[in-house]
Amino acid sequence: MMKFIKNFRKDEDGAVTVDWVVLTAAVVALAGAAYTSIETGASGLTASTSTFITSQNPNGAGEGS
Repeated sequence: MMKFIKNFRKDEDGAVTVDWVVLTAAVVALAGAAYTSIETGASGLTASTSTFITSQNPNGAGEGS
Protein backbone atom coordinates (compact mmCIF):
# COMPACT_ATOMS: atom_id res chain seq x y z
CA MET A 1 0.00 0.00 0.00
CA MET A 2 2.86 2.40 0.79
CA LYS A 3 4.37 1.73 -2.63
CA PHE A 4 1.07 2.67 -4.27
CA ILE A 5 0.89 5.94 -2.32
CA LYS A 6 4.50 6.87 -3.18
CA ASN A 7 3.91 6.15 -6.87
CA PHE A 8 0.69 8.15 -6.79
CA ARG A 9 2.51 11.19 -5.37
CA LYS A 10 5.19 11.02 -8.08
CA ASP A 11 2.70 10.62 -10.94
CA GLU A 12 2.30 13.93 -12.84
CA ASP A 13 -0.17 12.90 -15.56
CA GLY A 14 -3.02 14.80 -13.90
CA ALA A 15 -0.98 18.01 -13.87
CA VAL A 16 -0.85 18.01 -17.66
CA THR A 17 -4.63 17.71 -17.79
CA VAL A 18 -5.04 20.66 -15.44
CA ASP A 19 -2.66 22.72 -17.60
CA TRP A 20 -4.74 21.98 -20.70
CA VAL A 21 -7.98 22.85 -18.93
CA VAL A 22 -6.58 26.21 -17.77
CA LEU A 23 -5.16 26.95 -21.23
CA THR A 24 -8.46 26.08 -22.92
CA ALA A 25 -10.40 28.27 -20.49
CA ALA A 26 -8.06 31.19 -21.22
CA VAL A 27 -8.50 30.77 -24.98
CA VAL A 28 -12.29 30.64 -24.64
CA ALA A 29 -12.28 33.78 -22.46
CA LEU A 30 -10.12 35.67 -24.98
CA ALA A 31 -12.40 34.58 -27.83
CA GLY A 32 -15.42 35.85 -25.91
CA ALA A 33 -13.76 39.20 -25.28
CA ALA A 34 -12.80 39.52 -28.95
CA TYR A 35 -16.34 38.65 -30.05
CA THR A 36 -17.83 41.29 -27.75
CA SER A 37 -15.47 43.93 -29.08
CA ILE A 38 -16.13 43.09 -32.72
CA GLU A 39 -19.90 42.85 -32.20
CA THR A 40 -20.03 46.30 -30.59
CA GLY A 41 -18.05 47.89 -33.42
CA ALA A 42 -20.10 46.15 -36.09
CA SER A 43 -23.37 47.31 -34.53
CA GLY A 44 -22.14 50.90 -34.51
CA LEU A 45 -21.00 50.69 -38.12
CA THR A 46 -24.34 49.20 -39.17
CA ALA A 47 -26.26 51.99 -37.45
CA SER A 48 -24.07 54.67 -39.09
CA THR A 49 -24.48 53.09 -42.51
CA SER A 50 -28.25 52.87 -42.06
CA THR A 51 -28.43 56.55 -41.09
CA PHE A 52 -26.34 57.56 -44.11
CA ILE A 53 -28.36 55.52 -46.59
CA THR A 54 -31.68 56.74 -45.15
CA SER A 55 -30.60 60.36 -45.53
CA GLN A 56 -29.86 59.96 -49.27
CA ASN A 57 -32.37 61.26 -51.79
CA PRO A 58 -33.10 58.64 -54.47
CA ASN A 59 -34.41 61.35 -56.87
CA GLY A 60 -31.00 62.95 -57.17
CA ALA A 61 -31.95 66.30 -55.62
CA GLY A 62 -29.34 68.97 -56.17
CA GLU A 63 -28.46 67.75 -59.68
CA GLY A 64 -30.56 70.36 -61.46
CA SER A 65 -33.78 68.34 -61.63
